[in-house]
Parts: sequence; C-alpha cells; structure tokens
Amino acid sequence: MKKFTLDEIDHQILDVLIENARTPFTDIAKQLLVSAGTIHVRVKKMEDEGIIQGSTLTLNYEKMGYSFIAHVGVFLEKTSLTQSVIENLRKIENVTVAYVTAGKYNIFCKVRARGTNDAKDIIYRIDDIPGVNRTETMIALEESINDKKRMMHAIFADL
Repeated sequence: MKKFTLDEIDHQILDVLIENARTPFTDIAKQLLVSAGTIHVRVKKMEDEGIIQGSTLTLNYEKMGYSFIAHVGVFLEKTSLTQSVIENLRKIENVTVAYVTAGKYNIFCKVRARGTNDAKDIIYRIDDIPGVNRTETMIALEESINDKKRMMHAIFADL
C-alpha cells in the first residue's frame, strides 16, 4: 500500500481545520492564497485517504456546570472481562474517555462531573459494574496541556 504524502499546503489546511473545523473553505483559500476549489479537492483527498476522519465540536463543559474532572483507574477481576466492562462504561454518560491499558490499570477513564458528590456517585457506578474489582481515582486540578497541533507539527517535521 502506497503511503499518502502531505505537502505544505495540506499541512496548512490541517493547521486551520484543527483550530476550527468549521472554517469555510473560502476563508482557508484566502489565507493560503489558493482557490477554494483547491482546498475542497485537497480536503476530500485527505478524507478519502483517512487522514481526516470527520470533524469535531469542542464543548466548554465548565460553562455547562461540569468543571470537575477525575481520572479513574479500573482494576478488573479478570482481563477477559475487559470488553464487558467497557460496554458498561459506555452506559455511564459522564465517562468521556476510556482506554484499555497495559500497566497498573486494566482500564483508565476520564470522568466529568458537576462536583465531588456527583463524581462520587459516578465512581460508585463504575465500582458496581460486574467484573470491576476496584478503582483508583485521581482528581484533575487543572488541564494544563490540551494541544492538538503540537503532535501534528512534530509528525510533519518527521515527514
């Protein structure tokens, strides 16, 4: 399978879209001094190649009252229960991210809550999932890094 290569224009398009996926192609074209058709064709090609997969919307959970973030490490009774536990975690809306991991925890989750009491209830729900042996929780005091561009620029530098 041939590796898809990105040029500088593709990098610049991705840079703009990572910042705001809703940026009109005409605005990107003006910024990059190319035609809107060029932007459209290049974005379509990157979508077809799987480089771009959909677009996302970033919510400000704090403004909606969900400023409490906890990371929960989940220890399982048996690793063969991993998929079953993941399916049950999907039913808890406050679990926004879950990773199957190698290391200390079998699963590592990010939980958003309104406050400590809400978080406690969510963690109890996680503890009650069949197959969960115990959990270990870390409270996030602040999100210091959440940068989608740095990794992309590092990848571009390696190409």
